[in-house]
Amino acid sequence: MSLSIGIVGLPNVGKSTLFKTLTKKEVDIANYPFCTIDPNVGVVLVPDERVDKLADLSKSKKKIYATVDFVDIAGLVKGASQGEGLGNKFLSHIREVDAVLYVLRAFKNSDIVNTQNEVNPLKEKEILDIELILKDLETVNKRIDGLQGDVRQNKKEAIKEMAVLQKAKEFLSQEKVLITETWTEDEKIILNSFQLLTFKPRLYLLNGKEEDVSGGVKDILKNYLIVDVISEYESEGLLGQERAELGLPTDSETDILIKKSYELLNLITFLTTGEDETRAWTIKKGDLAPKAGATIHTDFENKFVKAEVVFWKDLLDSGSYTKARELGKIRTEGKEYVVKDGDVVEFKHG
Repeated sequence: MSLSIGIVGLPNVGKSTLFKTLTKKEVDIANYPFCTIDPNVGVVLVPDERVDKLADLSKSKKKIYATVDFVDIAGLVKGASQGEGLGNKFLSHIREVDAVLYVLRAFKNSDIVNTQNEVNPLKEKEILDIELILKDLETVNKRIDGLQGDVRQNKKEAIKEMAVLQKAKEFLSQEKVLITETWTEDEKIILNSFQLLTFKPRLYLLNGKEEDVSGGVKDILKNYLIVDVISEYESEGLLGQERAELGLPTDSETDILIKKSYELLNLITFLTTGEDETRAWTIKKGDLAPKAGATIHTDFENKFVKAEVVFWKDLLDSGSYTKARELGKIRTEGKEYVVKDGDVVEFKHG
């Protein structure tokens, strides 16, 4: 399952430095707007102690972690929706990702050019929101125009779609972000088909230190992380104790960001383990056993018979599959079983 998160923000807020820290990939970082013109894509491992511990238990030859793609999208500017800067190209790149990470400048550093008159994360969010809203309005209006003929012919699906688009247009006209509004499941399916920019899940990263961010900003953003990107970049690879000696949090803030981004996409992980490999498999929360099995091989869905399931911690505490079975920790589940995060699963097919 290939899923991606687009890193967006105004120029010089720390996007490319964050990307480089996340992916350990050298990208062109320069202190001027538009140094990143084509999006850089990096595959990022989702840190997972369960993979490490199960691999030790099974003496696995390989460890394979879940991954999320991060896409570094060049800095947007006011007027991007009308093509200012390199706006239209950047906005089309955002359309292709599954979720959006807003990087907002909270740090104060006169050595790094600020394209705004002040350090104001909420103002930056507003500029980004408006550009995405205007682009979504353009998409929605174009589709509404294209539906007129089918609506006049009283086509049921067209009428249903038109109602959803008119509702979306009303919110967008009020400068509201679509993802924050209330939608039925059917409405969500229709909106998702248009890849609307403001209908994508989002997370806010405030680039700076805790003391740089006011309580008012936190209250408004809610779904946010505060990360001192330059400190994380400079401390990349240090162990917990070494980080503590430098006055940094023991856990890497970028690792926390990776995990939170994974959760943002409503993803969970089930695991398989054996001598050959221990592996984390990515599925959507709520997936049934056959669909989860299809991430390994389509036969596990098409010819599903049963799944043998044990929670990873129970397997670890038991010390082996044999002992876990003796203790009654391994369950046999059918095709209606909803796979849980942390399940270790062995699928059986006909």
